Amino acid sequence: MKSIKRILAAFLALCCLSMAACGKEGNGTKVIFTTGFGKDEVFRIAGESCKLNELMVYLTTIQNQYEQVYGEPIWDVTLDGMTLEDNVKETVLARIAQIKTMYLLAEEKGVTLEEAEEKKAAQAAEEYYATLNETEIEKMGVTQSTIETLYRENALADKVYRYIIQDVNPEISDDEARTITIQHILVRTYSLDAAGNRIPYTESMKQAAYDKISQVRELAASGEHEFTELAAKYSEDANVTYSFGKGEMEEAFETAAFNLETDEISTVVESESGYHIIKCINTFDREETDANKLKLIEQRRKEAFGREYDEFVSTLARNLNQKLWEDVTLIHDGAVDTADFFAVYDKYFAEE
Repeated sequence: MKSIKRILAAFLALCCLSMAACGKEGNGTKVIFTTGFGKDEVFRIAGESCKLNELMVYLTTIQNQYEQVYGEPIWDVTLDGMTLEDNVKETVLARIAQIKTMYLLAEEKGVTLEEAEEKKAAQAAEEYYATLNETEIEKMGVTQSTIETLYRENALADKVYRYIIQDVNPEISDDEARTITIQHILVRTYSLDAAGNRIPYTESMKQAAYDKISQVRELAASGEHEFTELAAKYSEDANVTYSFGKGEMEEAFETAAFNLETDEISTVVESESGYHIIKCINTFDREETDANKLKLIEQRRKEAFGREYDEFVSTLARNLNQKLWEDVTLIHDGAVDTADFFAVYDKYFAEE
């Protein structure tokens, strides 16, 4: 149960990020709750509509992916009064709304699918639909045409993203992308309660932790002990070695690590987790730095796309069928276990 709650907490954070990606009222997007929807119409974004059966394909896929890993009890867990089901619903709504918006953006940019891509969408839809049993088709209310529409929209969303970022090729220096490798020893300054929440140490307990790490640092600095042996004996982090670039770790820890020379050991460094001593193993990892450059380039491209996407989405009116949305629930039926919607799409479009 503890691990499931930690999963839920992480998922709630992901939901917030997903919703932010779709635009909110705060950035100018008009969010309107209204009536006058067509049958089974969940929402409209400008001229694009999302039907209930389309939403259920996404929702059922995510549901079954979770159940394959964590089992059905995952849906019984709540955190701060929110259930995983509610947050999965919100994330699926955000994801499909983003796809619909990018479909509209593709129209505005004149981005279309070529004949070969249309054929792939049709083939993918045929393959996925053939995996569905009668109960799944009935419960989700889908046809092969429904699936083909969703695959076409996903393909166009991917294509308009590539179109917008095609000329975004930032120069990333070695220093900006520099990745180092370190080892560390941690003595924590908190404990965990039964729910997995952090309970900070008292001042006297923190002092004891500081005294302990200081003694370990003396042993490490003496040169009479292997750092890894000390870590195995004293560290409260199962991981001893980390490789990372700038901006990836807590500021105090990162600053101390980047200021070390190879084989140099830091003084005691305090972070939110506790007290550390850090040993630099490599001040510049060529292979990791080159890999980090690619990550940073992709990050800059996403940022460039995000700016254009946000500007576009801020002009669109979004209309949610609140009553229908509140009635949407997960399908709890042993015969409904389809989970390959995205996998089949990737099979046909991953290299596009």
